[in-house]
Amino acid sequence: MTSPSGDTGLLAPGWAGSAAAADTGDHAYLRALLDAEAALTRAQAALGLAPAEAATTVTEAAGGAFDAVSLAGRARAGGNPVIPLVADLTKAVGDVYGPYVHRGATSQDIMDTATMLVAARALGPVLADLGRTEQALALLAAGHRDTAMPGRTLTQHAVPTTFGLKAAGWRSLVLDARDRVKAVRESLPAQLGGAAGTLAAFGAYGAGDPAGLPEAYARELGLRAPDLPWHTLRTPIGDLAGCLAFAAGALGKVAVDVLTLSRTEIAEVVEGSGGSSSAMPHKSNPVRSTLIAAAARRAPQLAATLYGSMAAEDERPAGAWHAEWEPLRDLLRLVGGAARDAAELAEGLRIRPGAMREHLDLTHGLIVSERLSAELAPVLGRARAKELLTRLAAEGRPLAEAPELADADLDPTHYTGSAGALTDRALERR
Repeated sequence: MTSPSGDTGLLAPGWAGSAAAADTGDHAYLRALLDAEAALTRAQAALGLAPAEAATTVTEAAGGAFDAVSLAGRARAGGNPVIPLVADLTKAVGDVYGPYVHRGATSQDIMDTATMLVAARALGPVLADLGRTEQALALLAAGHRDTAMPGRTLTQHAVPTTFGLKAAGWRSLVLDARDRVKAVRESLPAQLGGAAGTLAAFGAYGAGDPAGLPEAYARELGLRAPDLPWHTLRTPIGDLAGCLAFAAGALGKVAVDVLTLSRTEIAEVVEGSGGSSSAMPHKSNPVRSTLIAAAARRAPQLAATLYGSMAAEDERPAGAWHAEWEPLRDLLRLVGGAARDAAELAEGLRIRPGAMREHLDLTHGLIVSERLSAELAPVLGRARAKELLTRLAAEGRPLAEAPELADADLDPTHYTGSAGALTDRALERR
Protein backbone atom coordinates (compact mmCIF):
# COMPACT_ATOMS: atom_id res chain seq x y z
CA MET A 1 0.00 0.00 0.00
CA THR A 2 1.38 3.39 -0.97
CA SER A 3 2.05 5.74 1.91
CA PRO A 4 -0.60 8.48 1.88
CA SER A 5 0.21 12.12 2.43
CA GLY A 6 -2.20 12.06 5.35
CA ASP A 7 -2.25 12.97 9.04
CA THR A 8 1.15 12.58 10.69
CA GLY A 9 0.09 13.81 14.12
CA LEU A 10 1.96 17.12 13.83
CA LEU A 11 -0.69 18.84 15.94
CA ALA A 12 -1.48 15.80 18.05
CA PRO A 13 1.46 15.03 20.35
CA GLY A 14 -0.92 13.11 22.59
CA TRP A 15 -1.20 10.24 20.12
CA ALA A 16 1.64 10.79 17.66
CA GLY A 17 3.96 7.80 17.59
CA SER A 18 1.61 5.65 19.67
CA ALA A 19 0.27 2.23 18.82
CA ALA A 20 -3.09 3.93 18.34
CA ALA A 21 -1.61 6.09 15.57
CA ALA A 22 -0.54 3.02 13.61
CA ASP A 23 -3.68 1.02 14.41
CA THR A 24 -6.08 3.76 13.27
CA GLY A 25 -4.23 5.32 10.34
CA ASP A 26 -5.33 5.16 6.72
CA HIS A 27 -3.14 2.10 6.14
CA ALA A 28 -4.79 0.34 9.09
CA TYR A 29 -8.27 1.15 7.82
CA LEU A 30 -7.40 0.03 4.32
CA ARG A 31 -6.01 -3.23 5.69
CA ALA A 32 -9.21 -3.76 7.71
CA LEU A 33 -11.38 -3.10 4.65
CA LEU A 34 -9.41 -5.65 2.66
CA ASP A 35 -9.56 -8.15 5.53
CA ALA A 36 -13.34 -7.69 5.65
CA GLU A 37 -13.71 -8.29 1.91
CA ALA A 38 -11.51 -11.39 1.93
CA ALA A 39 -13.26 -12.85 4.96
CA LEU A 40 -16.64 -12.41 3.26
CA THR A 41 -15.60 -14.57 0.31
CA ARG A 42 -14.07 -17.17 2.61
CA ALA A 43 -17.25 -17.31 4.70
CA GLN A 44 -19.36 -17.83 1.59
CA ALA A 45 -17.02 -20.56 0.42
CA ALA A 46 -17.25 -22.28 3.82
CA LEU A 47 -21.03 -22.48 3.37
CA GLY A 48 -20.92 -23.58 -0.25
CA LEU A 49 -22.01 -20.17 -1.53
CA ALA A 50 -18.74 -19.64 -3.43
CA PRO A 51 -15.97 -21.92 -4.75
CA ALA A 52 -12.99 -22.54 -2.48
CA GLU A 53 -10.71 -21.27 -5.24
CA ALA A 54 -12.50 -17.93 -5.14
CA ALA A 55 -11.82 -17.59 -1.42
CA THR A 56 -8.13 -18.36 -1.93
CA THR A 57 -7.76 -15.99 -4.87
CA VAL A 58 -9.58 -13.09 -3.23
CA THR A 59 -7.60 -13.50 -0.01
CA GLU A 60 -4.31 -13.50 -1.89
CA ALA A 61 -5.30 -10.45 -3.92
CA ALA A 62 -6.43 -8.61 -0.77
CA GLY A 63 -2.90 -8.98 0.59
CA GLY A 64 -1.48 -6.93 -2.27
CA ALA A 65 -0.76 -3.23 -2.65
CA PHE A 66 -3.57 -0.70 -3.01
CA ASP A 67 -3.26 3.06 -3.37
CA ALA A 68 -4.89 4.77 -0.40
CA VAL A 69 -4.49 8.23 -1.90
CA SER A 70 -6.29 7.19 -5.07
CA LEU A 71 -9.05 5.50 -3.07
CA ALA A 72 -9.54 8.60 -0.95
CA GLY A 73 -9.94 10.78 -3.99
CA ARG A 74 -12.36 8.43 -5.72
CA ALA A 75 -14.39 7.92 -2.52
CA ARG A 76 -16.03 11.30 -3.07
CA ALA A 77 -18.07 9.95 -5.97
CA GLY A 78 -19.94 7.39 -3.91
CA GLY A 79 -19.47 8.87 -0.44
CA ASN A 80 -17.31 6.07 0.98
CA PRO A 81 -14.02 4.30 0.17
CA VAL A 82 -15.52 0.83 -0.20
CA ILE A 83 -16.91 1.47 -3.67
CA PRO A 84 -13.57 2.25 -5.36
CA LEU A 85 -11.83 -0.41 -3.29
CA VAL A 86 -14.21 -3.09 -4.56
CA ALA A 87 -13.45 -2.01 -8.10
CA ASP A 88 -9.69 -2.23 -7.52
CA LEU A 89 -9.90 -5.54 -5.68
CA THR A 90 -12.13 -7.06 -8.35
CA LYS A 91 -9.62 -6.05 -11.01
CA ALA A 92 -6.77 -7.54 -8.95
CA VAL A 93 -8.65 -10.84 -8.53
CA GLY A 94 -9.25 -11.21 -12.26
CA ASP A 95 -12.13 -12.20 -14.49
CA VAL A 96 -12.64 -15.77 -13.24
CA TYR A 97 -13.20 -15.05 -9.54
CA GLY A 98 -13.73 -11.29 -9.62
CA PRO A 99 -17.54 -11.73 -9.47
CA TYR A 100 -17.14 -13.23 -5.97
CA VAL A 101 -15.63 -10.04 -4.56
CA HIS A 102 -18.15 -8.23 -2.32
CA ARG A 103 -20.92 -10.49 -3.62
CA GLY A 104 -24.23 -9.78 -1.90
CA ALA A 105 -22.77 -7.15 0.44
CA THR A 106 -23.34 -3.44 0.70
CA SER A 107 -20.67 -0.82 1.37
CA GLN A 108 -21.80 -0.34 4.95
CA ASP A 109 -21.31 -4.04 5.68
CA ILE A 110 -17.63 -3.73 4.83
CA MET A 111 -17.08 -0.29 6.35
CA ASP A 112 -18.74 -1.18 9.65
CA THR A 113 -16.92 -4.49 9.85
CA ALA A 114 -13.60 -2.81 9.11
CA THR A 115 -14.34 -0.25 11.81
CA MET A 116 -14.91 -3.04 14.32
CA LEU A 117 -11.60 -4.63 13.27
CA VAL A 118 -9.78 -1.32 13.66
CA ALA A 119 -11.34 -0.79 17.08
CA ALA A 120 -10.50 -4.30 18.27
CA ARG A 121 -6.91 -3.91 17.13
CA ALA A 122 -6.50 -0.42 18.58
CA LEU A 123 -7.99 -1.38 21.95
CA GLY A 124 -5.43 -4.14 22.52
CA PRO A 125 -2.58 -1.71 23.27
CA VAL A 126 -5.01 0.48 25.25
CA LEU A 127 -5.77 -2.44 27.57
CA ALA A 128 -2.06 -3.21 27.91
CA ASP A 129 -1.28 0.40 28.85
CA LEU A 130 -4.17 0.56 31.31
CA GLY A 131 -2.69 -2.58 32.87
CA ARG A 132 0.70 -0.90 33.19
CA THR A 133 -0.94 2.15 34.73
CA GLU A 134 -2.90 0.26 37.36
CA GLN A 135 0.15 -1.79 38.35
CA ALA A 136 2.24 1.34 38.85
CA LEU A 137 -0.55 2.99 40.83
CA ALA A 138 -0.92 -0.12 42.99
CA LEU A 139 2.75 0.15 43.94
CA LEU A 140 2.34 3.83 44.79
CA ALA A 141 -0.78 3.15 46.85
CA ALA A 142 0.87 0.36 48.83
CA GLY A 143 4.12 2.25 49.28
CA HIS A 144 2.36 5.39 50.54
CA ARG A 145 -0.46 3.72 52.43
CA ASP A 146 0.19 5.88 55.49
CA THR A 147 1.78 8.95 53.88
CA ALA A 148 -0.41 11.76 55.21
CA MET A 149 -1.23 14.76 53.04
CA PRO A 150 -3.85 17.50 52.97
CA GLY A 151 -7.21 16.47 51.61
CA ARG A 152 -8.61 19.31 49.52
CA THR A 153 -12.24 20.14 48.78
CA LEU A 154 -13.32 23.09 46.63
CA THR A 155 -9.58 23.89 46.29
CA GLN A 156 -9.08 24.38 50.06
CA HIS A 157 -7.56 22.22 52.80
CA ALA A 158 -10.30 20.04 54.26
CA VAL A 159 -9.13 17.15 56.46
CA PRO A 160 -6.00 14.99 56.23
CA THR A 161 -5.94 12.03 53.88
CA THR A 162 -3.15 9.82 52.59
CA PHE A 163 -1.43 9.68 49.26
CA GLY A 164 -1.98 5.92 49.33
CA LEU A 165 -5.75 6.42 49.32
CA LYS A 166 -5.51 8.98 46.53
CA ALA A 167 -3.42 6.63 44.38
CA ALA A 168 -5.79 3.76 45.19
CA GLY A 169 -8.67 5.92 43.98
CA TRP A 170 -6.86 6.67 40.75
CA ARG A 171 -6.23 2.96 40.27
CA SER A 172 -9.89 2.16 40.90
CA LEU A 173 -10.89 4.48 38.06
CA VAL A 174 -8.29 2.94 35.75
CA LEU A 175 -9.63 -0.52 36.56
CA ASP A 176 -13.17 0.68 35.86
CA ALA A 177 -11.97 1.92 32.48
CA ARG A 178 -10.17 -1.35 31.81
CA ASP A 179 -13.26 -3.40 32.58
CA ARG A 180 -15.43 -1.29 30.29
CA VAL A 181 -12.96 -1.32 27.42
CA LYS A 182 -12.42 -5.05 27.76
CA ALA A 183 -16.16 -5.80 27.77
CA VAL A 184 -16.79 -3.64 24.72
CA ARG A 185 -13.83 -5.07 22.83
CA GLU A 186 -15.09 -8.60 23.39
CA SER A 187 -18.56 -7.64 22.14
CA LEU A 188 -17.61 -5.97 18.85
CA PRO A 189 -19.68 -7.58 16.06
CA ALA A 190 -19.21 -8.09 12.38
CA GLN A 191 -21.75 -6.37 10.13
CA LEU A 192 -23.59 -8.22 7.41
CA GLY A 193 -27.04 -7.54 6.04
CA GLY A 194 -26.85 -6.63 2.39
CA ALA A 195 -28.61 -3.70 0.82
CA ALA A 196 -31.37 -3.31 3.44
CA GLY A 197 -30.49 -5.80 6.15
CA THR A 198 -32.35 -8.85 4.82
CA LEU A 199 -29.42 -10.91 3.43
CA ALA A 200 -31.57 -11.30 0.31
CA ALA A 201 -28.78 -10.98 -2.25
CA PHE A 202 -26.69 -13.70 -0.64
CA GLY A 203 -29.51 -16.16 -1.18
CA ALA A 204 -30.17 -14.88 -4.69
CA TYR A 205 -26.58 -15.46 -5.75
CA GLY A 206 -26.03 -18.87 -4.16
CA ALA A 207 -27.77 -22.20 -3.92
CA GLY A 208 -27.32 -22.43 -0.15
CA ASP A 209 -29.08 -20.87 2.83
CA PRO A 210 -27.45 -17.53 3.77
CA ALA A 211 -28.88 -17.53 7.31
CA GLY A 212 -25.63 -18.87 8.76
CA LEU A 213 -23.45 -16.47 6.81
CA PRO A 214 -23.14 -13.70 9.46
CA GLU A 215 -21.87 -16.23 11.99
CA ALA A 216 -19.39 -17.72 9.53
CA TYR A 217 -18.27 -14.22 8.53
CA ALA A 218 -17.70 -13.18 12.15
CA ARG A 219 -15.76 -16.37 12.80
CA GLU A 220 -13.40 -15.61 9.92
CA LEU A 221 -12.70 -12.18 11.43
CA GLY A 222 -12.51 -13.04 15.12
CA LEU A 223 -15.47 -10.76 15.84
CA ARG A 224 -18.79 -11.52 17.54
CA ALA A 225 -21.62 -12.76 15.37
CA PRO A 226 -24.30 -10.06 15.16
CA ASP A 227 -27.81 -10.85 16.40
CA LEU A 228 -29.19 -8.70 13.58
CA PRO A 229 -27.75 -6.45 10.90
CA TRP A 230 -27.08 -3.21 12.76
CA HIS A 231 -26.94 -0.69 9.92
CA THR A 232 -29.24 1.62 11.87
CA LEU A 233 -29.08 -0.14 15.24
CA ARG A 234 -25.88 1.49 16.44
CA THR A 235 -25.35 -0.13 19.81
CA PRO A 236 -21.74 -1.15 18.99
CA ILE A 237 -20.84 2.46 18.18
CA GLY A 238 -22.62 3.75 21.27
CA ASP A 239 -20.76 1.22 23.42
CA LEU A 240 -17.44 2.28 21.94
CA ALA A 241 -18.27 5.94 22.50
CA GLY A 242 -19.14 5.29 26.12
CA CYS A 243 -16.15 3.19 27.09
CA LEU A 244 -13.69 5.47 25.31
CA ALA A 245 -15.12 8.67 26.80
CA PHE A 246 -15.11 7.04 30.24
CA ALA A 247 -11.50 5.92 29.84
CA ALA A 248 -10.46 9.43 28.81
CA GLY A 249 -12.24 10.91 31.81
CA ALA A 250 -10.80 8.37 34.24
CA LEU A 251 -7.26 9.06 33.06
CA GLY A 252 -8.07 12.76 33.03
CA LYS A 253 -8.85 12.65 36.76
CA VAL A 254 -5.35 11.30 37.43
CA ALA A 255 -3.85 13.94 35.18
CA VAL A 256 -5.60 16.96 36.69
CA ASP A 257 -4.70 15.83 40.21
CA VAL A 258 -1.06 15.53 39.20
CA LEU A 259 -1.20 18.94 37.52
CA THR A 260 -2.51 20.48 40.72
CA LEU A 261 -0.14 18.68 43.07
CA SER A 262 2.89 19.44 40.89
CA ARG A 263 2.38 23.22 40.92
CA THR A 264 5.54 25.01 42.08
CA GLU A 265 3.91 26.25 45.29
CA ILE A 266 2.59 22.77 46.11
CA ALA A 267 5.15 20.35 44.60
CA GLU A 268 3.84 17.29 46.43
CA VAL A 269 4.40 15.19 43.32
CA VAL A 270 6.66 15.59 40.31
CA GLU A 271 6.49 13.97 36.88
CA GLY A 272 9.44 11.68 36.37
CA SER A 273 10.49 13.26 33.09
CA GLY A 274 9.03 16.69 32.61
CA GLY A 275 9.09 18.66 29.40
CA SER A 276 11.23 21.69 28.69
CA SER A 277 10.10 25.21 27.85
CA SER A 278 11.11 27.03 24.66
CA ALA A 279 11.66 30.25 26.63
CA MET A 280 12.35 29.42 30.29
CA PRO A 281 15.34 27.16 30.97
CA HIS A 282 14.32 26.47 34.58
CA LYS A 283 11.00 24.82 33.75
CA SER A 284 10.17 21.12 33.80
CA ASN A 285 6.59 21.00 32.63
CA PRO A 286 4.18 18.14 33.51
CA VAL A 287 3.73 17.25 29.85
CA ARG A 288 2.28 13.73 30.25
CA SER A 289 -0.46 15.06 32.51
CA THR A 290 -1.10 17.97 30.18
CA LEU A 291 -1.63 15.73 27.16
CA ILE A 292 -3.92 13.38 29.09
CA ALA A 293 -5.97 16.33 30.37
CA ALA A 294 -6.30 17.63 26.81
CA ALA A 295 -7.62 14.25 25.64
CA ALA A 296 -10.13 14.15 28.50
CA ARG A 297 -11.49 17.54 27.47
CA ARG A 298 -11.98 16.54 23.83
CA ALA A 299 -13.42 13.06 24.31
CA PRO A 300 -16.94 13.99 25.53
CA GLN A 301 -17.68 16.10 22.44
CA LEU A 302 -16.50 13.33 20.13
CA ALA A 303 -18.65 10.81 21.98
CA ALA A 304 -21.59 13.20 21.72
CA THR A 305 -21.37 13.09 17.92
CA LEU A 306 -21.42 9.30 18.01
CA TYR A 307 -24.41 9.24 20.34
CA GLY A 308 -26.17 11.76 18.11
CA SER A 309 -25.62 9.49 15.13
CA MET A 310 -27.67 6.74 16.79
CA ALA A 311 -30.77 8.51 15.47
CA ALA A 312 -30.31 6.85 12.08
CA GLU A 313 -33.30 6.71 9.78
CA ASP A 314 -34.70 3.81 7.75
CA GLU A 315 -32.75 0.60 7.10
CA ARG A 316 -29.61 2.49 6.13
CA PRO A 317 -29.03 6.18 6.89
CA ALA A 318 -27.82 9.19 4.95
CA GLY A 319 -25.27 11.13 6.96
CA ALA A 320 -25.62 9.56 10.42
CA TRP A 321 -23.36 6.64 9.54
CA HIS A 322 -20.91 8.88 7.67
CA ALA A 323 -20.68 11.24 10.66
CA GLU A 324 -19.26 8.47 12.85
CA TRP A 325 -16.04 7.69 11.03
CA GLU A 326 -13.78 10.58 12.00
CA PRO A 327 -14.88 11.15 15.61
CA LEU A 328 -14.59 7.44 16.36
CA ARG A 329 -11.08 7.34 14.95
CA ASP A 330 -10.20 10.49 16.90
CA LEU A 331 -11.54 8.89 20.09
CA LEU A 332 -9.49 5.73 19.55
CA ARG A 333 -6.40 7.83 18.95
CA LEU A 334 -6.96 10.11 21.93
CA VAL A 335 -7.55 7.26 24.35
CA GLY A 336 -4.70 5.24 22.90
CA GLY A 337 -2.32 8.14 23.38
CA ALA A 338 -3.71 9.00 26.81
CA ALA A 339 -3.32 5.40 28.00
CA ARG A 340 0.29 5.37 26.82
CA ASP A 341 0.99 8.68 28.57
CA ALA A 342 -0.78 7.53 31.74
CA ALA A 343 1.43 4.45 31.96
CA GLU A 344 4.55 6.58 31.59
CA LEU A 345 3.19 9.10 34.09
CA ALA A 346 2.35 6.53 36.76
CA GLU A 347 5.59 4.60 36.34
CA GLY A 348 7.73 7.72 36.66
CA LEU A 349 5.77 9.77 39.20
CA ARG A 350 7.90 11.00 42.10
CA ILE A 351 6.24 11.56 45.48
CA ARG A 352 7.44 14.17 48.00
CA PRO A 353 6.19 13.18 51.47
CA GLY A 354 8.15 16.03 53.06
CA ALA A 355 6.16 18.65 51.18
CA MET A 356 2.94 16.88 52.10
CA ARG A 357 3.85 16.93 55.78
CA GLU A 358 4.83 20.59 55.62
CA HIS A 359 1.52 21.53 54.03
CA LEU A 360 -0.44 19.73 56.71
CA ASP A 361 0.83 22.37 59.15
CA LEU A 362 -0.04 25.41 57.02
CA THR A 363 -3.28 26.05 58.88
CA HIS A 364 -1.72 25.59 62.33
CA GLY A 365 -4.01 22.78 63.34
CA LEU A 366 -7.23 23.89 61.62
CA ILE A 367 -7.03 20.91 59.28
CA VAL A 368 -8.16 18.75 62.22
CA SER A 369 -10.95 21.10 63.31
CA GLU A 370 -13.53 18.49 62.36
CA ARG A 371 -12.11 16.08 64.93
CA LEU A 372 -11.77 18.84 67.54
CA SER A 373 -15.39 19.85 67.01
CA ALA A 374 -16.48 16.26 67.64
CA GLU A 375 -14.30 15.98 70.75
CA LEU A 376 -15.40 19.33 72.23
CA ALA A 377 -19.11 18.84 71.56
CA PRO A 378 -19.73 16.67 74.66
CA VAL A 379 -17.93 19.27 76.83
CA LEU A 380 -19.03 22.61 75.37
CA GLY A 381 -22.03 21.58 73.37
CA ARG A 382 -22.06 21.28 69.59
CA ALA A 383 -22.92 24.91 68.84
CA ARG A 384 -20.34 26.39 71.24
CA ALA A 385 -17.63 24.03 69.99
CA LYS A 386 -18.25 25.10 66.41
CA GLU A 387 -18.39 28.78 67.41
CA LEU A 388 -15.03 28.51 69.21
CA LEU A 389 -13.25 26.84 66.32
CA THR A 390 -14.78 29.24 63.79
CA ARG A 391 -13.57 32.21 65.86
CA LEU A 392 -10.07 30.80 66.21
CA ALA A 393 -9.93 30.21 62.48
CA ALA A 394 -11.03 33.79 61.78
CA GLU A 395 -8.38 35.16 64.16
CA GLY A 396 -5.69 33.14 62.38
CA ARG A 397 -4.09 32.05 65.65
CA PRO A 398 -2.43 28.62 65.96
CA LEU A 399 -4.88 26.35 67.72
CA ALA A 400 -2.19 25.29 70.17
CA GLU A 401 -2.37 28.79 71.71
CA ALA A 402 -6.03 28.42 72.65
CA PRO A 403 -6.46 27.47 76.34
CA GLU A 404 -9.47 25.32 75.50
CA LEU A 405 -7.27 23.16 73.28
CA ALA A 406 -4.27 22.87 75.54
CA ASP A 407 -4.57 19.08 75.77
CA ALA A 408 -5.90 18.45 72.25
CA ASP A 409 -4.10 16.26 69.77
CA LEU A 410 -3.38 18.57 66.87
CA ASP A 411 -1.18 16.18 64.89
CA PRO A 412 -2.84 15.85 61.45
CA THR A 413 -1.16 12.50 60.80
CA HIS A 414 -3.30 11.10 63.63
CA TYR A 415 -6.51 11.98 61.81
CA THR A 416 -6.55 10.04 58.56
CA GLY A 417 -9.57 7.98 59.53
CA SER A 418 -9.85 4.66 57.73
CA ALA A 419 -7.62 5.73 54.84
CA GLY A 420 -5.25 2.83 55.40
CA ALA A 421 -8.00 0.23 55.55
CA LEU A 422 -9.75 1.72 52.51
CA THR A 423 -6.48 1.58 50.59
CA ASP A 424 -5.99 -2.07 51.56
CA ARG A 425 -9.51 -2.89 50.45
CA ALA A 426 -9.04 -1.12 47.11
CA LEU A 427 -5.81 -3.02 46.47
CA GLU A 428 -7.61 -6.35 46.83
CA ARG A 429 -9.25 -5.71 43.48
CA ARG A 430 -7.50 -7.32 40.55
